[in-house]
Formats: sequence, structure tokens, C-alpha cells
Amino acid sequence: MSLARVVEQPQADIPREFAEALRPYLDVLAEEMIGEIQASVPEYSRQSGAYARIVRHAVEEALAGFVNRVGDRGASRSRLLEVFRAVGSGEAAEGRPLDSLQSALRICARVAWRRLAEESERLNLSRQRMCDIGEAILVYLDEIAAAAADGYSEAQVRVAGELELRRRRLLDLLVAHPAADSRAVADLARSVRWTMPRTLACVALAARAQGDLPRPGLPPDVLVDLDRSDPCMVVPDPEGPGRHGLLNAMAADWTVVIGPAVAVGEAGLSLRLARDALALARRGVLDGRRIIRVSEHLATLMIFQDESLIQIMGRTRLEPLLALRPSQRDRLAETLLAWLQSGNATEVAARLHIHPQTVRYRLRQATELFADQLGTSGDRFELEVVLRARAAGLTPAPG
Repeated sequence: MSLARVVEQPQADIPREFAEALRPYLDVLAEEMIGEIQASVPEYSRQSGAYARIVRHAVEEALAGFVNRVGDRGASRSRLLEVFRAVGSGEAAEGRPLDSLQSALRICARVAWRRLAEESERLNLSRQRMCDIGEAILVYLDEIAAAAADGYSEAQVRVAGELELRRRRLLDLLVAHPAADSRAVADLARSVRWTMPRTLACVALAARAQGDLPRPGLPPDVLVDLDRSDPCMVVPDPEGPGRHGLLNAMAADWTVVIGPAVAVGEAGLSLRLARDALALARRGVLDGRRIIRVSEHLATLMIFQDESLIQIMGRTRLEPLLALRPSQRDRLAETLLAWLQSGNATEVAARLHIHPQTVRYRLRQATELFADQLGTSGDRFELEVVLRARAAGLTPAPG
């Protein structure tokens, strides 16, 4: 029920004298209502502090408003309804359910009616007058309850917006480089009820298409900001139950790169590595059609950290390939890399889907060309690095 509609509701026909007869009992009624509310509604059970003040304020305003309404037909309803809009707004801000407030209002009506029934003979109230007053109490209860619900709904929207802003700010602090002050992070985490995890992983995202994309349904402990120029997420406890399938639904609309799991203070590093891997996916070095896990591509990331260094290393290490035709270079480089990684001709044949004899022929050729680079572990390591770079799309030497 909207605020505009409740203001226009008619008031039952109650004699003005009833208001004056009821006024001396307002303090007693208020105490009785407060006592029953605190005894019956757990959210208002505290006997002191802000909770008690909220209950007392609402009860006293409700009683005074009803008496003034009956005693003065010209009395404005707008102030009372604004008061209960504010009460509803406060309840939303405190995180208490609207049902608790509505239960408290119903208790007020029940106490008022019970006291009225006890005093009806002394006040000389006829049965018809009792019915009129009962109806007035119910109509009045509907009005203030609707006003409180309006305020509650508006505040929920506002609180949700403020909460989202704080969550985004928390994400910013977590991924900051250099790392933000740990106390500031902890304070902000508490304010949004985000439990500090043992480990987390950052996720770098890139939209596959222009325009608005559907918002993914994610657990509340996942921090996300899709509106920034470089969308990203923070996923707590990334190795926990159900986490591996968490981002599958996003892969249809986004390129998803999951950084390594790190301690909270290293979130910026996780995001940086995820963004580096995302850049490689955009270049076609990594397959962006499926979810990319940085932990599976650390060697590739290392190789591409300093491409100029790889270029210089490759000029020397891969120079023997220049003596071959382009197609021969590719076959020999592929075979030599597989052998350096496995050390076994049979395994190389299985990996490359070629005959073992073909592998042995190519390896003899490679041994002749690269004889001076296969003697020490250091030489073999550098040769493998530049061959991996070549296989990943970086051409460190001519040809």
C-alpha cells in the first residue's frame, strides 16, 4: 500500500471525547506495549541502548498520533507517516527484518484493544463505539505499517547501493599495488560482512562482445566489479568445494583468466599475473575460448615477461635453424623442444603423433646443428626457453 493511498483512508466515527479520556493512560499504555514487544520480538529484546530508544520512540509516536487523530479531525497525517517512514528506514539500515517491526505494531494494537475492553464500562462505551474504535485502530495500524514498509523498501535500495560501493572499494584495496594497509582492509571487510579468507585468487575478465552482458549469479563472498575499464573479481578460497565450476557460466560471454591462489596481502600480484595472461590470450598466445588458469601457464608468462631479452637470446640460440627451409625449421624446432622436455624419443613420437624412426632422424639432424648447445644443463635450459617462446608465437630469431 502506497503512502498516498493510506493518507486518503477515512477515519472511523469516534467521539472526540474519547481522545481526552484516553490521554491520561498514554504513559501506562506505552510501558505495557514496550514490555510485551521486548518479551515477544527477539530483535527488540534488549533493555537499553539504541534498541530500547527505537522501540520507545515508535510506540510513543504511534499512541500520540492515534489520540491526536481522534481528538482533532484536522490534524495532519503527513508528519506521523513520515515518522514511520523513518522508523522503517532505520530498521532496514540496521539489517532487521520488516516482519519484526510489523509484529511490534500488531502487539501495540492488541494491547490497546485489551486495555480498551477492560476500561469500556468505566468509559461508558457502547458495543457500537467499541466496534468503531476497533476499526479505527486497525485502519490506523495499516496506515503506519504501510508508511514503515515504504521507508523500509526505499532504505533497502539505498543500503544495497552503499553496500555495493563499499564492496567495490574493498576490491580496490585488496588488489592495490603496493598493498594497502592491512588494518584498512580488515575494517572495510568487517563493514560489508566479508570474512577474510586464508587464500584468494583474482580473476581478470574481458567481454567477448560489445553492449550489456548478463550479470552472473555469484556467491556473496565473491567481490566483483564488471563496470570498470578492466573488469575483475576476487574469489576467496579458490580451491574450496565448488569453486572450480564457479566461473563456467561466465565463459560464454567473457574471457576468464584466473590468477594464482595467494595470501590476502598478495592479491595485487594475483591480479597482475591474470592480466598478463589475459593480454597473451588477446594476442592468441593462450587459448581464450576456455577458462585460463595462470597456474598452468607460468612458464609462458615468464618467457613473455621480457620479450626483448628472449629476442636477443634467440638470435644466438636458434641461429642454426637459418640453414633450413621454413617448413624444416618448424618440424625440427617442434621435435627438439619435445625431446628437451621429455628426453625420450618414444614419448616424443607419441606426443607429436609421428613414427619413432622419424623422431630419431630429426634428432640426429638437431644434434648436428645444435651440438654445442646440448652439452650443459644451462645451455639446454636456454635452448628450451627460446624454443618454447617460438612455439608460443614469439619469434626470437629470424625465420
